Amino acid sequence: MNDVRVTVRAATEGDAERLASILTDEGYPAGASDITARLARFDAIGSHVLVAEAGGDVVGFIALLVVPRFETAETFARIVTLVVDAGERERGIGHLLMTAAETTATEAGASFLEVTAGHHRPDARHLFESLGYDSGVATYLRKRR
Repeated sequence: MNDVRVTVRAATEGDAERLASILTDEGYPAGASDITARLARFDAIGSHVLVAEAGGDVVGFIALLVVPRFETAETFARIVTLVVDAGERERGIGHLLMTAAETTATEAGASFLEVTAGHHRPDARHLFESLGYDSGVATYLRKRR
């Protein structure tokens, strides 16, 4: 598929099986029904899931939340998932999805975007930094429940 044009569009319920497969391959097991429920949940809160498609096949996706801030009247967007099929990487698909997410966030009125890049994903961190994301802005802390 390396010479096929890649386009980005909103995810639909018809993409659920493929999105589940991509996530499962990344170590996050999911079934089509799980993804269908997640797509509905994102839609219900005004957030977005976008897919990259090449030759009719979904080759990656990005999910972003649009979040109102409490301390100001602003909203921001948080990219919570970016995954490109392992066989399709190094083609600029992640960059394309990030650009589409930034446009979507701007259209939703977001003042800024943020993204988390785990230490175990240095390629993702490099992508985000190459797009101008500043890794020194905040510290990310987590407590599991």
